[in-house]
Amino acid sequence: MLDDPISQIAKDLRLRPGQVSATASLLDGGGTVPFIARYRKENTGSLDEVEITSIRNRLFQIRELTERRRVILESLEKRGLLTNELQKTILGAETLSTLEDIYLPYRPKRRTRATIAKEKRLEPLALQIWGQEDFDVNEAAAKYVDSNTGTVNGVDNVQDALTGARDIIAEWVSENTIARREIRKLFWSEGTFSSSVISGKREEASKYRDYFEWKEPVIKIPSHRVLAMLRGEKESMLSINISPPAVQAVAMLHDIFITGETQASDEINQAIKDRYKPLLEASMETEVRKEARIRAEDTAIAVFADNLRGTVDGSSHRTEKRPRIGSWLSFRLQSGLLDSQGQLLHNDTVSPHTGDRAEEEAGYKIVDLCRLYDVEAIAVGNGTASRETEAFLKTLELDSNIDIFMVNENGASVYSASEVARNEFPDHDLTVRGTVSIGRRLMDPLSELVKIDPKSIGVGQYQHESTRNPL
Repeated sequence: MLDDPISQIAKDLRLRPGQVSATASLLDGGGTVPFIARYRKENTGSLDEVEITSIRNRLFQIRELTERRRVILESLEKRGLLTNELQKTILGAETLSTLEDIYLPYRPKRRTRATIAKEKRLEPLALQIWGQEDFDVNEAAAKYVDSNTGTVNGVDNVQDALTGARDIIAEWVSENTIARREIRKLFWSEGTFSSSVISGKREEASKYRDYFEWKEPVIKIPSHRVLAMLRGEKESMLSINISPPAVQAVAMLHDIFITGETQASDEINQAIKDRYKPLLEASMETEVRKEARIRAEDTAIAVFADNLRGTVDGSSHRTEKRPRIGSWLSFRLQSGLLDSQGQLLHNDTVSPHTGDRAEEEAGYKIVDLCRLYDVEAIAVGNGTASRETEAFLKTLELDSNIDIFMVNENGASVYSASEVARNEFPDHDLTVRGTVSIGRRLMDPLSELVKIDPKSIGVGQYQHESTRNPL
């Protein structure tokens, strides 16, 4: 048990305990990572956003583990299952997966083949076989047949008794902490992530054709492929499987559990072979699938963050003067003049790409607007006809001090139709609102981009597959 999470986090991240403690207090007080990194350097010892994020994530993991441990201990105590030894083992678990492995045999269960076998009073036979001593298993099993016991437990013959005992043993194997730990490692080191198209959906699932018959090692598969295949599965187009070679997994379990060459050992070996896939493999696949998605999402979010940082750092245009920024959007040139605070001063529609006469009129209008409002920069949305518009602007007799910038317009249409945009510009249509957004992105991109759903900004990789809050 982590008695002192602050010291443990400091050790793991190679930071001073005081830095971790101060950061934890600020986070608990509602401080965000950017706020703490920028405005609380004196408290944290100048930790950057990466270090603060790492502290936040480790705190979450430890607190999640602590809360889950509390719930498990409470559940075991209420059901009279908590022993001193079990409590010590639970308190010693340092990861959530280890804690869940320890708790698994004690979890309230739905009715399984093993529970049915126990109801038939076959657990003593399973325990006898589990010991792997040298005895005649058929003779031992015969003692549990209804005709020999004078009861009606549903055990009609020796084979019924042995099958039930193997079901119980298979559950013990699948819930064993050592077995789960080793099979988990095998999934990550030797597992294969595979997908295939669902029968009858080849045409409908054509956008996933690359994954109709796809196999790749779990350890090597990139995040974007994980997210793409999981999306295909969610849309009922692909069938996904994650598993290591079954022969290798069964051999590993044999090495863990088989201690002799008796008939009982053979029964245990048979139980492992028969029930590995539906029990332990299925359980591990669910766990590894969840973890693979989390890792892929984390990578996608990191790519998104890096790209967004580049967008924000590279596109800002600020000066000490009062800039008037002309902003362009759509095939018909929608111009909007903004002041230094991003407020709309004037808007107009010009059409430079609809003929020579229209181009000439558009040119005069733009030049007049630039002179009238002392424009110092022009933002051109990078959508349809953006290069033609940029080339057109460069042919005009504009002041040499006016810079022309190409601005990423992804998400501008989303903003223009949003409630935020309607509240800001209730008397203007979507094209004007989008135009203003593009101009503001040139002036102060972060202040504008925060108004848009992150998934619509368009600087990431499969960010549409990411859960909302982390993104």
